[in-house]
Amino acid sequence: MSGSSAGASSEPFRRFEVFTGAGRRRSFSTEEKLALVTRMAGCDNISELARRHDLRPSQLFTWRRELRYVAEGAQRSARALPEPMFVPAVIDPVPERTKPGRARRRRYPSAAVELEIDGVSVRIARGADAGVIAAVIDALKASR
Repeated sequence: MSGSSAGASSEPFRRFEVFTGAGRRRSFSTEEKLALVTRMAGCDNISELARRHDLRPSQLFTWRRELRYVAEGAQRSARALPEPMFVPAVIDPVPERTKPGRARRRRYPSAAVELEIDGVSVRIARGADAGVIAAVIDALKASR
């Protein structure tokens, strides 16, 4: 048998590296990512920018996309929350009877709630069906 073994080389090792850390994974703060994405906007060569910061171009594009999603989400949530709207409540005082005698009969039964929408009065009595009330209000809104 000669002194050769499978896979062995007669050349000595030129370089031997031992990775003791977590590898090449680095973490960037949101401010650093934003700064690099901002530089991308005015950069003619994205690959060159990535090389200067020891990154791959795809990483810069991923950060840009993620930051865009965050910005769009913030805009959507700002638009999704409408400002609260309040309507003034008007309470009419009950007129006192001036003449004793017969009580005047009301045309409408006493309403629990009275809505006025664009000049149209809607009186809702106690025990009214919620579905019917919603349909009437939707119809009034649609007629505007």
